[in-house]
Amino acid sequence: MSCGEPHETDCSEVLEEVWLFLDHECDQGRRELLEKHLDECSPCLEQFGIEEHLKVLLRSKCGGEHAPETLKQRLRDKIRQAAPPPRTS
Repeated sequence: MSCGEPHETDCSEVLEEVWLFLDHECDQGRRELLEKHLDECSPCLEQFGIEEHLKVLLRSKCGGEHAPETLKQRLRDKIRQAAPPPRTS
């Protein structure tokens, strides 16, 4: 996805990392880049809002239970394998 506007961080890259952003699992520098992009890009901000609401819904329906770290890592690995490679300019 791309909004057609130039950004320091590409829209598709931001949306690939939105769950890391929501879960505070990226370093501070990366978090600031993603946050800046979301402030500038309304299509990504809208998608971010959808993802954020989904996370809240899942948390409320799952009773606040935390998945084991090994499961989280396996899921991250599978998502990275399934995600298309980042585009290079």
